[in-house]
Amino acid sequence: MAPARDRRTGFSRRRQYGAFLAYVLAVAGAVVGAVLLVASTFNPPAFAALRMTLGSVTAPISGTFVAIGDAISGVPDTIGHYFFVHSENDRLRAELEQSRKVLLTARTIAQDNRRLRRLLAVRDRTPDTIVTARLVSSTGASGRRFALLNAGRWQGVEPGMAVRGPEGLIGRVTESGPAAARVLLLTDPESIVPVRRTRDGMPAIAVGRGDGTLDVRSVATNVRLGKGDLFVTSGTGGLYAPNIPVARVRTDGGDVAVARPFIHPDTLDFAIVQRAFMPMPPSAPAPRP
Repeated sequence: MAPARDRRTGFSRRRQYGAFLAYVLAVAGAVVGAVLLVASTFNPPAFAALRMTLGSVTAPISGTFVAIGDAISGVPDTIGHYFFVHSENDRLRAELEQSRKVLLTARTIAQDNRRLRRLLAVRDRTPDTIVTARLVSSTGASGRRFALLNAGRWQGVEPGMAVRGPEGLIGRVTESGPAAARVLLLTDPESIVPVRRTRDGMPAIAVGRGDGTLDVRSVATNVRLGKGDLFVTSGTGGLYAPNIPVARVRTDGGDVAVARPFIHPDTLDFAIVQRAFMPMPPSAPAPRP
């Protein structure tokens, strides 16, 4: 037999208890509301105290729910900020790398400008300058040390001319073509330069070792070369003009010491070619009457 469609409340105890509890809560709410209404009308101080008591009880609960709501609502913003910060960091890293490259380029340009200004100053005060040209290559691994200059006979460059930079002597021209010249560097074993010590004028010769350094050999006797001694060209021989910086002694020695040249061709861009220095012969004494 099919169950009846009309089932009353009393058929289930659970529904009976639920209905009863609803009635009790409704009546209790009505009574509490009536009490609060009466208290607020006839005894406002008591109503205010009761209201604050209830507020003190419900405030922590309300605060907890508000904090939970703020945390939930802030999740999308947090995720967005996370990805934004990562993209911003990538952008800043890229800008920093670009700025570093620009800074290195600026430092290189500033260094080149300082070197070129020194070279121009040398050329301006040197009346025997033939041409200012670029050193396009140099040998650094073999025992022979040469450099190639992008100026030749068309620019007036001839074999035997001295080549120097802003810091000192580089070498001399050994071969000259129409638009290029070969330079024998100071450090080549075939290079011999007459020099003198700056502090006392002691004569010596600087001979290349083929390894980027020089041997400074004194031509005087009972002479000791010391670390830090500076040597410049003496003008002897008529090839190199006097007073061009050549080398600084690196180690203490007797009449022979190892020195390092002031010029490193692999770090140079431009060089000055000077005509060979030919000292004037001493004037003949005037005939006596």
